Parts: sequence; structure tokens; C-alpha cells
Amino acid sequence: MDLDLQSVRIVRAIAEHGSISGAARALGYSQPAVSQHLRRAEQRLGVPLVVRAGRGIRLTEPGTVLARHAQSIGRALDAARGELAELVGLRTGTVRIAAFPTASSTIVPRLLRGLRAEHPGLTVSYVEAEPPEALAMLREGLVDLAVTFAYPGDRADPHRESEGPVETVPLFTEPVVIALPERHPLAADGGAVELARLGGERWIAGCPLCRGHLLAACEAVGVEPEIELETDNAIAVLNLVASGLGVALLPRLALATAVPPEGAAVRATAPSSDRSIQVVVQHGSRRVPSIAAVLDAVIALDGRDWGLSATGVAR
Repeated sequence: MDLDLQSVRIVRAIAEHGSISGAARALGYSQPAVSQHLRRAEQRLGVPLVVRAGRGIRLTEPGTVLARHAQSIGRALDAARGELAELVGLRTGTVRIAAFPTASSTIVPRLLRGLRAEHPGLTVSYVEAEPPEALAMLREGLVDLAVTFAYPGDRADPHRESEGPVETVPLFTEPVVIALPERHPLAADGGAVELARLGGERWIAGCPLCRGHLLAACEAVGVEPEIELETDNAIAVLNLVASGLGVALLPRLALATAVPPEGAAVRATAPSSDRSIQVVVQHGSRRVPSIAAVLDAVIALDGRDWGLSATGVAR
């Protein structure tokens, strides 16, 4: 049966007001318009919805059934309108975020604190994931935003696979620095450390993307790094370095909450390198008020809050 919401509303109004004229006044229509719509509805459904009873009308059994269901349909529509109004007004809503481990102790806490103050009705969930996993979750619809990083020229950059249905918004860049034991000869003068002079050193590598950057940076200066240890925990890296177990490249953001222990020195590198931080969303998701609010909050973050200037150079 071809049943539409307008017919349901009309039958419900007739049941409540006892006449077509009363229903028309309640709905804000003319009496002929309501009568005409009612006749078309009866033709589509193949059953009469009203019959004349003296000078008035009464609902038929099919009309009574429809009027009974109209109450629950009306309540459902009112509830839907209310929920939509809540979402549009950002009084409710759920947004799912994925971000890389270093962001968990820097970007994410500041972001969530700001959102809770500005939009207390939003529910924001967070999962920690390296860029390849975060982007895969975004493509599969498991998260709404992915905060990621990338190294310029990285052949394994996972963002290349996400071209097309996603939008990437740059946030800021950060320099990559080197951590080495304080007693290391190249740490003595406090200047930039030439990677070309680190041949034969033992290295501590990080996540697959960071390891790839280490290999590419060393290859560019003719050094083949000997990787003995691997961890993406910046505090662990610094303590391993302080113990004299190797040297390591670290993004500057990782040092915002990981203070170098005694015995470890952090220096700039020569040649210098950096990595970019960005947020990735599905195309069209800005039209969802809750996602747009979170995206705006991420974009408003300032790299200088973590010791980076607008150009990503350590202060």
C-alpha cells in the first residue's frame, strides 16, 4: 500500500477534531485541499478512510487503524525532529578520533579539553593508531577524523592510498632532531649533528614510518645505519640513549612531554628534516555539525604550544 506521512497526519487530525474542516484548520490547509488529498489517499490505498455519518463524517475501520498508528508515528517524528535539532545545535553528537601515539600526550588532551569546554554535549571517543591504521579506520568508517603525520618524500606514505574520497588539512610541521649520549663527541659543541659523521653508530628505530625516514635520511648522506633496538616510546628511546645503547632520530613533538634524562643530549641534524602533522576526514563530513566542530577545533591548535613556531622550528 502506498502510504505517505501527509495522509497519516490528515487522518490523525480528522480523528482528533471530528471533521474535515476541523482537521484543515488544525493543519493550516483549506478544506478542499484536505478533501482532495484524502480522496487520492483512498484511491492509492484501495480502501475508504472516512464515511459520511449524518451531517458529519466518521473514520472507517481502516481509517481507525491508521489513526491509531498515527499517534506512534507522530511521536516518532517529534522525537526525530528533536534529536536533529540537538545535533544541529551541537547539544549532542558523537565523533570518533584516531591519532598517533605522540599525539596522545600532546595534541589530544588539549583538543579534548577545549571541546569539553566549548561543546559539553558532544561525546568524543579516541583510539591511538599509527597513520596507516588510522587512515584505514577512516576509510572503513570506524572513525570520523584521523590525526596523522608524514615525512616529505616518503615512498611508503600511507596518505597516497587515501587520495580521492578524503580531505587532508595541514596543521603544522615539526623538525626531526637527534638524541645521542651526552658524552658523544658530536654532542660536545651543542651545534647541529651531521648525519654523515654517524657511520658505524648503533641506532634505535621507531615505528615503521619513522624507521623508513631514518633509513632514507642516512641513505641520503651515504650512511648505512645499524639498527639494534626498536621502540616507538619516546621516553624509552631517550633512556636507551642515555644508557649509551645507541643514537636515535626523534620528532620534536615527542620531546614536548618526554624530558631528556641525564646522560642524553638532543641536537638538530644536518641536513635538517621535518615531518608534517595533518588531520584527515572523509569528503563531505564537514556538513555534519559535530564533525565540523571537532575539525575546526583541531585546525585551531597552535604548534607553538609544544615548542614549535609557525614554521616548525624549535624555539
